[in-house]
Amino acid sequence: MDTAKRLLALIIFIVLAGAAGAAESVRIKDITAFHHDAETDLIGYGLVIGLDGTGDGKSTQFTLQSLVNMMERMGVTVDPNQVKVKNVAAVMVTAKINASSKPGTRIDVTVSSVGDAKSLQGGTLLLTPLSAIDGTVYAVAQGAVSIGGFNVQLEDGNRIVNNYTLVGRVPYGGLVQRQPPETGNGQDLYLDLLYPDYTTLARVVNRINQEYGTAAYGVDEGTILVKIPDTLSLPNDRMNFISAVGDLRVSPDAAARVIINEKTGTIVAGQNVVISPVALAHGNLTINIRSLPVISQPNAFSDGETVVTSESKLAVLEEKARVIEIPEVVTISQMAAALNSMGATPRDIIAIFQALKQAGALQAELVLL
Repeated sequence: MDTAKRLLALIIFIVLAGAAGAAESVRIKDITAFHHDAETDLIGYGLVIGLDGTGDGKSTQFTLQSLVNMMERMGVTVDPNQVKVKNVAAVMVTAKINASSKPGTRIDVTVSSVGDAKSLQGGTLLLTPLSAIDGTVYAVAQGAVSIGGFNVQLEDGNRIVNNYTLVGRVPYGGLVQRQPPETGNGQDLYLDLLYPDYTTLARVVNRINQEYGTAAYGVDEGTILVKIPDTLSLPNDRMNFISAVGDLRVSPDAAARVIINEKTGTIVAGQNVVISPVALAHGNLTINIRSLPVISQPNAFSDGETVVTSESKLAVLEEKARVIEIPEVVTISQMAAALNSMGATPRDIIAIFQALKQAGALQAELVLL
């Protein structure tokens, strides 16, 4: 089996596996998130120090200015013209917290170079405040940066690089200073669907109400309101109720969608994809150009020079187009089998799906990555 056939077999396997798995039931906690657990994005600007000559260059003015300002706040007056920042790098620091993050909780933070540093290897992030979009500071970050790789400069000018060295993490380097506000009241529980869909929302609401009576209501396409019974006033009872709701199983619905990654030749299609009746022709045109050297030798004693030229030969091989008629198919596995009978490669299938969408025969959303 050649490489193209192996890739096609893998695509068909992924399609069939996705179609089979989509019909199975899953836990509510796996397709929703508690509203009070919604994450808050934090961001901050800081400095990483202790780099081995791999920091920002002197032309990176914001790094130089930040270093000078920091030194002056610490009571050290320096001349900006005499400061070298090759051991310092300016970075953006990002993190996420939710409403359950109490003051004193440790979180991971990510640091990313914003200057022209070569590597953050071996650096230490200085104390950096992290704020939300409204400017409120919720956490601070500091600690050694881990990049999971290395960047080595050799004497001959060559470099050895392992993994990406301009983005790193500070494990448990963030310290929560302020708890984000919670939404709702103690008797209401909001569930947010990770992938909003009215059909899935209706199934979740019906499943909860089937188990606990009229307790769940759909607020919008992606939000479900769950009323916690008054009898569950004790914290442990409320906790057990939320846990039980999360363990209920439903069968989520999914929109008809075909995902194509042209960079890797990967195709993933859902079970609800439908192809309208269509006739499909596919063939290949191969052009082969060969250049053959032609040597012209002068006659003896003519004082001439040997001349080398080339002669091009053009060969065009056009395969006979393979035409198949595809009736309306309900499952993507039938479409995959039809394409397989044509001997289509993954690249061919990508082009075919795009053409089917343009022709209006692909009854699904086509997503190109």
